[in-house]
Amino acid sequence: MKHRLSALAILIAIAFLLTATNLSAASPRKLDALESQALEVMKKKAAELNIAGVAVVSYAEGDTVQGWTSKMAVVGRITDPKASVNGNNLLGIAYAKSAEMAVTLQDSGTAKRPPMTGEFGWQGGVILKGKAGYIVVAFSGGKSEDDVQVSKAGLEVLKKGL
Repeated sequence: MKHRLSALAILIAIAFLLTATNLSAASPRKLDALESQALEVMKKKAAELNIAGVAVVSYAEGDTVQGWTSKMAVVGRITDPKASVNGNNLLGIAYAKSAEMAVTLQDSGTAKRPPMTGEFGWQGGVILKGKAGYIVVAFSGGKSEDDVQVSKAGLEVLKKGL
């Protein structure tokens, strides 16, 4: 009798673990592969548009952004020293776009409020509520409309898998 109860308890525990694993939108390995694919697509889109910069893809599970996994790739250059008096840190700008979206849950540069300190209010990032969380994609390096196109290309890859 004790063995049967132990076996039943083990089976219930295994079933619970399998169910909990399936509740997650993506395993870490699958998410890593999807993020890599999205970055490759973004590199190709940037090349088509003849722009260089930085691509960032992020995924936050849940109904609010409380943490995320992200990946970034330099697409030709990480800074643009001639873009302004002091130059532009394209990685910083891409993450600022991502940070704005994490708070507003809207594409960067579209919030109906003034940018907070740490935000620029620049377009170029896109966000989507997926099945189990938020997909946040940003690019910095081209004109805003080009950055949006590159970000949307990456989003298409991620939304299919998440």
